Amino acid sequence: MDLASSMSVIASGMRAQTDRMRVISENIANANSTAKTADGEPYRRKIATMQSEFDRTLGATMVHPGEPVPDMTDFRTQYDPGNPAADKSGYVKLPNVNPLIEVMDMREAQRSYEADLTVMEASKSMLARTVDLLKR
Repeated sequence: MDLASSMSVIASGMRAQTDRMRVISENIANANSTAKTADGEPYRRKIATMQSEFDRTLGATMVHPGEPVPDMTDFRTQYDPGNPAADKSGYVKLPNVNPLIEVMDMREAQRSYEADLTVMEASKSMLARTVDLLKR
């Protein structure tokens, strides 16, 4: 694989991690939202997915963001009888988002993105050195 192809592979990984961070950000933003009505459902956590695909032109496996899938775990509940979204027992359904999990997932996605960025910088440096050698 040449350096230009490796840049394409790295860029695909960076795009996938960017999409993953977007999904995680959406989860965090909706962590405390409630349903509008007592029989409604609050925000349901989404899980970012990725798909790998072999690119015959590059001769390498590329990664692409997939469609986020809903997390089907149970909603949290909180006793709040004055809330318009409370059921007959006075409980309000809250999203199945655990902010601690989301922060850990975000950090992992950031580290993966940073690793891709480091490899891209190293590839660019190698390419620049190669061009310098060819000039001599």
